[in-house]
Amino acid sequence: MIGWLGSGYLWVKAFHVIFVIFWMAGLFILPRYLVHHTATAPGSPEDAEWIKRETTLRRMILNPASILSWALGICLALSIGLDYPWLWAKFGFVVLLTGYYHWAVVTAKKLARGERPYTERRLRLLNEVPALLIIIIVILVVVKPD
Repeated sequence: MIGWLGSGYLWVKAFHVIFVIFWMAGLFILPRYLVHHTATAPGSPEDAEWIKRETTLRRMILNPASILSWALGICLALSIGLDYPWLWAKFGFVVLLTGYYHWAVVTAKKLARGERPYTERRLRLLNEVPALLIIIIVILVVVKPD
């Protein structure tokens, strides 16, 4: 039994991991959608299809998974206590990941309005941000450096 979650701690942890996986899956695919969407002509049938795909991905996977990842993660953190430097570092990188998520959503909405704020090349480079952040986050959680 850990903290105020007691015997439910491992269940909360399991669901936290599940929803983080869902969130990351969405964060790996949305930027790739943006790359392909950028290559379409605004107002074209292909543009409309990308808008539909991006909207569905946000509503069905990204939004619920990010909210549940955060909520369950906060429960876990409060249950074990906040006295761990690795936990604060993890929190900082999760904030950066959340910022990236919001940037991708804003970019998708700009594309839906017909704007093309980034080149395909720039979007392909920005594609790698979630992978780099999740590597750091997982290392912090598993290794728990002081």
